[in-house]
Parts: sequence; structure tokens; C-alpha cells
Amino acid sequence: MADFYINVFIDDQKLQVLKAAGLESDIKDIGGKRAIQVGMSAKDQKKLLKGFNDLSFDASNACVLPAEGEAILMGLIGQLKSLDIMKVAISKLYNPLKGRDIFGRGTGGH
Repeated sequence: MADFYINVFIDDQKLQVLKAAGLESDIKDIGGKRAIQVGMSAKDQKKLLKGFNDLSFDASNACVLPAEGEAILMGLIGQLKSLDIMKVAISKLYNPLKGRDIFGRGTGGH
């Protein structure tokens, strides 16, 4: 059981990806809309919060990624044919060096 979730609300294009991956049965009704939920750990949630500053979680510990993140997530779902993808997805969604200059820590500014 996951600690946190990413809600991906389904449109026709995403539905085709889910059908091709055989994941149609994982579609749920969330707030009257069709969606899938990708589970993640608390550690993954912390990384996502660092990667997406405006990300917020609701009372059910779920969030919705910005369009660019959601596109990456859907691509991985289609490719791996699974919703259990956060181990792979977090490396694509979170860049720990984002916003840092090329002279990282320990270089002495050289």
C-alpha cells in the first residue's frame, strides 16, 4: 500500500495508452472524474515536492502533476505497462541538480 498517490485524470488519449497497456481495469472514479492512481512512498513524495514547487497534496494524500510531469508519467506507464513505476519515474521527474550552477558543491568555485 502506498503512502501517497499521483492522480492522473483520463482523457481519450490517456485512455488509449491505458487500453494498450492492459490497465483499463485500474481506472477509478475520483471526484466524479475517471482517473488512475500511481502510488509512491513518502521518500518519493519529498523528492516530487522539491522538483515541483507548486505541488500540493489533498486530504487523501494525492496530487496532480503539472502537464510536463504527467506526460512523462504516462509515457512510462505505456512503456512499462504497469502503474507500479515510481522507482523509474522518480529519476525522470526529479532532478536534484535543478537550479544549481555548473560549479556544484565541493569544487571550490573552480
